[in-house]
Amino acid sequence: MSAPIALCDTNGMTRERWFECRMHGPKGDIPYTVGGSDVAAIFGVSPWTSPLDLWMIKKGKMDPWEKVNAGQLEMGHFLEPIAAHFYARKTGNTVIDDTMLYQHADHPYALGNFDRRFIRKTDGKPGILECKSCTYYKASEWADGRFPLYYEFQLRFYLAIADVDIGAFSALWGNNPENDMAMPEIERDPAMEDLIFEKLEEWNWSLIHDKPPTLAGVAPKLALESLARVYGPSNPTAPTIEFPSKYESPLRQIAAAQAEISDYRSYIKKKEEEVEALTVRITELMKEHEHGILETTNDKLLIDFVTKRKRQPETKLLKEKFPLAYEQTLKTSESRKIKVTVEAK
Repeated sequence: MSAPIALCDTNGMTRERWFECRMHGPKGDIPYTVGGSDVAAIFGVSPWTSPLDLWMIKKGKMDPWEKVNAGQLEMGHFLEPIAAHFYARKTGNTVIDDTMLYQHADHPYALGNFDRRFIRKTDGKPGILECKSCTYYKASEWADGRFPLYYEFQLRFYLAIADVDIGAFSALWGNNPENDMAMPEIERDPAMEDLIFEKLEEWNWSLIHDKPPTLAGVAPKLALESLARVYGPSNPTAPTIEFPSKYESPLRQIAAAQAEISDYRSYIKKKEEEVEALTVRITELMKEHEHGILETTNDKLLIDFVTKRKRQPETKLLKEKFPLAYEQTLKTSESRKIKVTVEAK
């Protein structure tokens, strides 16, 4: 290994220019690139982007979409300096800003922007620091020195580019750095690095030879969202396609599961009607009261009858009084779901 190639300084770049550099290098002479956040998607473990999504974007066949958590991503960017500050304070390590875009010495497609670099206090070794932020319900992913696999792929990729042996995370999920923060370290693993770059070589080959990846192993929800983004709405004029016989088993399983869901919904509706009928007399007794109680020899039955309020637009009134405003606020949403019907011949 050797030192990485510094391509350009991203400090002060517009987002558009940064995206251009990240996609094809600052001179536009790299056909396809891989960035740190791409690695997890290529391995099919990203919670946000499937391999097919990324492949279509890299090929220029699809524009990056507005993420549903765009505000959260922006917040994470703003929190990076805070995560770096408390990492330096708690570890004693020296944290260094580095806004350069680097290229791997041996793999020209591999580019990296590091959040920060650091010098370890105990032995003076250099490392790469990745600053992350998450919500409280994700804090368990960082318990006991653990870290999410999708972030591990990113950091190991950066260690390879930077040619350094240690990396660390500074992860925040609250406003108390004593308790709401994790700082796990990792050491370079040649075997895992070889695995990563073997996969990335295959990925680069797929782009050059126009061979899109499959969605095997991708979480079903993400896979379906990805397919919806790639193929868009249905075409009423498209012909009916004939399925090969190997699909009979999964299609019959879908049909059976959908029939069960329909039966469950019917059962739930029946029970809801039963509850409504039994509730009438109880409601008469409760009147304006919010709470009731019935004590038995073994337990207590607690009855709640609390008014809940929520404010929402009255669409009929809005449409009548402000038709133009109503039209401007309408948002079209699209969805497609597979439905399998078994029809006797």
